[in-house]
Amino acid sequence: MFATLPSLFDPNETCILATLPQVVQTTKVTAPARIDRHETMTMNSTVTKLTLATLLVIVSATSASFAQQRGITIVKNEAAQRVDVLIDGQPFTSYIWSDKLKVPVLYPLRTAAGTIVTRGFPLEPRPGERVDHPHHIGLWFNYGSVNGVDFWNNSVALSPEQQKKMGMVAHRRVVKSIGGKDRGELVVEMDWIMPDGQPILHETTTFIFRSGLNSRTVDRISELTALNQRVVFQDNKEGLIGMRVRRELEQPSNEPLVFTDSSGRPTEVKVLDNTGVSGLYRSSEAKTGDAVWGTRARWTMLSGKVNDESITLAIFDHPKNVGYPTYWHARGYGLFAANPLGQEVFSNGKEKLNFTLEPKQSVTFRYRLLIQSGPVTPESIEKQSQSFATELK
Repeated sequence: MFATLPSLFDPNETCILATLPQVVQTTKVTAPARIDRHETMTMNSTVTKLTLATLLVIVSATSASFAQQRGITIVKNEAAQRVDVLIDGQPFTSYIWSDKLKVPVLYPLRTAAGTIVTRGFPLEPRPGERVDHPHHIGLWFNYGSVNGVDFWNNSVALSPEQQKKMGMVAHRRVVKSIGGKDRGELVVEMDWIMPDGQPILHETTTFIFRSGLNSRTVDRISELTALNQRVVFQDNKEGLIGMRVRRELEQPSNEPLVFTDSSGRPTEVKVLDNTGVSGLYRSSEAKTGDAVWGTRARWTMLSGKVNDESITLAIFDHPKNVGYPTYWHARGYGLFAANPLGQEVFSNGKEKLNFTLEPKQSVTFRYRLLIQSGPVTPESIEKQSQSFATELK
């Protein structure tokens, strides 16, 4: 059903420096017997100079190529419907859109060591992972009820009849893509399309990518503008920025679960082997595990191990966002989401927010995702939360 994504990167690529001994060896010259010793020495000296000159050219070209790979590079590939983000020449993530997706996503996402932290299904299934909720792909941004239309749960796994009743977010164009030493920026435009084919919202999103020694961060700043009609984000638990993590970063679970979406459609989450599963949520309000779901917090972190690598994922809310501090739609089975707009279900009916945009009115949402390798403390995450709040106005 889902096509495998093409890979831009060749993991078997060999550095040209590894071929230098062969260059030296293959350029060795033995003079013919009829040439006297003086001529032989002159010839060998000339060949040596030429060989050294060749080596210098190769090393210089290799150094220049390596220098170009350092930092953050953004590579547009409109034909393949993707924009690849490389850090120090290695893949970090890709912004992708296609007919197989109902919303553009960042997929996959990796640590500084190159470990993928997102689930592979449904684009690139991996053995032993969950295959529920096919609309959970990478890192995405949409909502469960926009003027009564569900954007969140739409996917090509649904029947054509169901898809016709749902909304989708369509990529329109890449506005800007700029790399740099330790910062890259990608600006894109999208439209939120209703079942009748008409756009209801225009979205302009800026992604800011940063690299550190053991960290990667993604800032997502999304401006939504109502077009020609009033837009109501009806209070709904399905939203707003979401991420689906790989199996090892889920929380261990020993019981099957059934979840229903806003339309009442059930999804069963089966019990799987918990070997190697080590995830644990913790919020800024000191909630842990399943207790994080349905509570407000400035940030939430998810920590676990993949093989021998300790990994923490943290999503930060911003003080200027609607509904700050956000409610967390963080499930043990691997859905890691922040939803500031769906307050009724999370508060057991004590709060309700039907956030509304009048025609031509705009709202901006700001979030940061941190992917950290190595030891992390709640105190260090709190410092990063404070930095995010002051850095991004």
